Amino acid sequence: MKFKNIIDDFQFLESWEDKYKYIIDMGSSLKPLSNDDYNDGNKVEGCASQVWLTVEENKKEGKTFLKFNGDSDAFIVKGLIAILFALFSEKTPSEILEINPTTELKKLNLDENITRQRSDGLTAMINRVFFEAKKRI
Repeated sequence: MKFKNIIDDFQFLESWEDKYKYIIDMGSSLKPLSNDDYNDGNKVEGCASQVWLTVEENKKEGKTFLKFNGDSDAFIVKGLIAILFALFSEKTPSEILEINPTTELKKLNLDENITRQRSDGLTAMINRVFFEAKKRI
């Protein structure tokens, strides 16, 4: 799913209850990780819930594009992972580092509607995405 589509869908949904359901539905659409992916190296530190993140590199036309996969033990967090993947996946490391996630996520008004713990976890996931992109430059 494209991040623009998520913004459009959010504008269509009237209540935050409906938006939370939408976020949870997005999380349920994440590709499952393999059992081997649930390891300390893939675990994202700084999240109240358990979160794992993996990265695939795809080469096209001499460029490397990153695709992120992930999972969590919390339904809402899985949805937040899906939102981040819509924002960052299928981009080059340089393109990822040019994104201002604060500006982009404000379009969804998440900062006012998720708990502080979830917000801190979201920041930890963003930091991990940037870390993975920086490793590949």
